[in-house]
Amino acid sequence: MHETSSTMSGLIIVVGISFIIPIVLYKLRLRVLPVVVAEIIAGLIIGKSGLQLISGNNWLELLSLLGFIYLMFLSGLEIDFSLAKSKPNQGSNQINPLVSAIIIFCCIFLVSSGLSLLLQYYGYVDQVFLTTLMISTVSLGVVVPVLKERGMLSTNLGQTLLLVTVLADFFTMILLAVYVSALSHKMTDMLMLVVFFVILGLAFIFIRGQASGKLYQVLSKSSIQFSTRAIFALLLGVVSLSEKLGVENILGAFMVGIIVSMLKPQRTFVHQLESFGYGFLIPIFFIMVGVNLEIRPLLTDPKTLTLIPLLLVLMFIAKFIPMLYLKRWFSFREVLSSAFLLSSKLSLVIAAATLALELNIINKQLHGAFILVAIVSCLLFPVLFNKLAPRQQVRKQVIAMIGLNHITIPVSKELMKDNRCEIHLYTANWNIRNQVEEGDRMQLGKQVCLVPELTVETLLDARAFEADIIIAASAEDHLNAKIGTYAKQLSMARVIVRIEEPELHQRMRDEGLEVFSTLYAARRVLLALIEHPGALRFISEDEPLGEILVDRAKYVGVPLMGLPIPPHVLVLRIYRGHTVIIPNGRTAIQFGDRLLLSGSPENIEKFRQILRGL
Repeated sequence: MHETSSTMSGLIIVVGISFIIPIVLYKLRLRVLPVVVAEIIAGLIIGKSGLQLISGNNWLELLSLLGFIYLMFLSGLEIDFSLAKSKPNQGSNQINPLVSAIIIFCCIFLVSSGLSLLLQYYGYVDQVFLTTLMISTVSLGVVVPVLKERGMLSTNLGQTLLLVTVLADFFTMILLAVYVSALSHKMTDMLMLVVFFVILGLAFIFIRGQASGKLYQVLSKSSIQFSTRAIFALLLGVVSLSEKLGVENILGAFMVGIIVSMLKPQRTFVHQLESFGYGFLIPIFFIMVGVNLEIRPLLTDPKTLTLIPLLLVLMFIAKFIPMLYLKRWFSFREVLSSAFLLSSKLSLVIAAATLALELNIINKQLHGAFILVAIVSCLLFPVLFNKLAPRQQVRKQVIAMIGLNHITIPVSKELMKDNRCEIHLYTANWNIRNQVEEGDRMQLGKQVCLVPELTVETLLDARAFEADIIIAASAEDHLNAKIGTYAKQLSMARVIVRIEEPELHQRMRDEGLEVFSTLYAARRVLLALIEHPGALRFISEDEPLGEILVDRAKYVGVPLMGLPIPPHVLVLRIYRGHTVIIPNGRTAIQFGDRLLLSGSPENIEKFRQILRGL
């Protein structure tokens, strides 16, 4: 009974700390500090190197192992292979992000190998290949949020950095598994690794077929969370299989993440999986990494003390030299800052170091050195990137309108007036004489893209789904529904579809699409004109409305009276989830709020940049 009480106390301490850490970071405004780094530091404070509040806890060790496995699963889930289809953008920078990323990654691996041999020559490490993996890998969990924060994911440089990170994550995990199998010097272990990948390939083919079947579609829409049950059954099944075949369980979890990613799950479902992992299991893993890490031996060993800053320098060199390849398209400042960002390490370094320690490939001192290097790199390199990287110019919002008709033509002309949007019209019947007046032809000619026919395949080839807002507004309801459903599954863009049929209209709304109907809209406008003529006159006046999404933490929790709102801009409504708020000066904005504004486009855009911290 006493042992159970002690176990529960340790679990309560760890879970309590994981709850408090985000609050402390927010209150102290330590936004540059990744939460996982703060969790490791908290573990150091309460663990073997600090207060020693936790020791020998089987529950925590089990939950930590599950957190480790789930972290590898989410790492695989973050890899988006559709990025490999990216094409070079037209313009002054004729860079192909995929080709550039492959070249840079290969160079990173070669340079890392040379630096690892140098460390071996001077007696710092014994395992050259393992050290090469440590130096060459990049933290996807650090790079993606930083690029997203600076609005770089859609730029040529951002796409290249993202692809380099994806390649580094993927191949580091695969090569680590091959390396561990090769250490056994048994052909059977290598054979089992091959068998494992063959089984996974067959499993993917089977799962992909089942996921499109009627049974899965019905069950996934029920209230029993069938999709979540299926994911956990697959995850635990593959992890168990990997252990039986002598393959590391973290590779099994990583590959399950990749399988799920290739099935293109909806972002809402991915968010649910991430919420469970980062909300419960993964914080326990990182805190326990700190708990089990002993700092004192590291601080008393001169060789280890020298190795830590040396590894940081070598990690930067391994990224900076290959990144010089991008000097053809980008400034030296952009190349230098990008090298700093790619030098960030975290999850995979900790995973590889933990695995190597368990297999007695490295000792505790070297394991601790790698952990500390990962922590320091996450504290240092993203900050240097933010300091050095030039501010990105505000990118125009790209809108793809599918279908050329009496709705899309005037709307496109209206959106093009202030030059803040980039409009692309897709049609299979570009008959200038019959469909478009002479003045419209001159204005819309460059924006119209002629495709052989309006199908998902032809629109995909024409890159219609790479827009920020995708509008399917042809005259065919079922075509619009098909295009809209595909676009919603493919990207994070807003998807708007024109549906006149009432039943299909409701079905599309249930699937999370934004739906409009000309007949429904006309009825609502006429009703508003009869009952509320003043309100209709307000929204149709020349001074337009605008909407801003609060997607930065800078002003979260700040009341409207405390915001630097430009003159003549009025916040009319705040949409928070399914709640509509009529604001006053004391209303505090929250993350994810959508602010409905009245004012000039220039002032609304100025306020948008203020909220984004640009």
